[in-house]
Amino acid sequence: MTLILGINAAMEEENVNDSEFDTSAIDNIKTSLMGPLAGIGDSFFWGTLRLIATGVGTSLAMQGNILGPVLFLLIFNIPHILFRYFATGWGYKLGTDFLKRIQVNGMMESLTLGAAIIGLMVVGAMTSSMIEIELPVKIGSGENAVTLQSIFNDIVPNILNLGVFGAIFYLLKKEVNTLMILLGLAVVGILGSFVGFF
Repeated sequence: MTLILGINAAMEEENVNDSEFDTSAIDNIKTSLMGPLAGIGDSFFWGTLRLIATGVGTSLAMQGNILGPVLFLLIFNIPHILFRYFATGWGYKLGTDFLKRIQVNGMMESLTLGAAIIGLMVVGAMTSSMIEIELPVKIGSGENAVTLQSIFNDIVPNILNLGVFGAIFYLLKKEVNTLMILLGLAVVGILGSFVGFF
């Protein structure tokens, strides 16, 4: 996110001019803001704007219109690039003045806490919407048959998605090789689909 880049540039400049500047604040701001802002930016640009651009471009391309891919690139890239350009300037202008104000008011901890909360909300929403697990296995017979999926969803909606996310997060915390996790997910998914469990 170029907004953070602009803020960091302003802070680095302040660090050069002020010998008493707390350099740890640079990393703290970067760390606390990059997750939430990246989540918001990704969900808007990659999750929303790209889909709109793809819809417009695909509908024209399927008709054989050369404007399809051209409009896709324009609709997605023009707002994307303009926002990146202006966000750098906004971050630089906010920069140290903004940070000095919140430090004087004692709001730095609140800002960090708020950023962490937003980041967790974004991760939770992405977990719910981007992980898809379906268990078509039925329990019972006839009209009274219910699927495992519906049973789990009645307990807590999307609990399976959360469970898989939690298991992967646990493995990452245990420093299990990422490639091994991906291979394991692929094997479990393929075998589960083959036997009709997924």
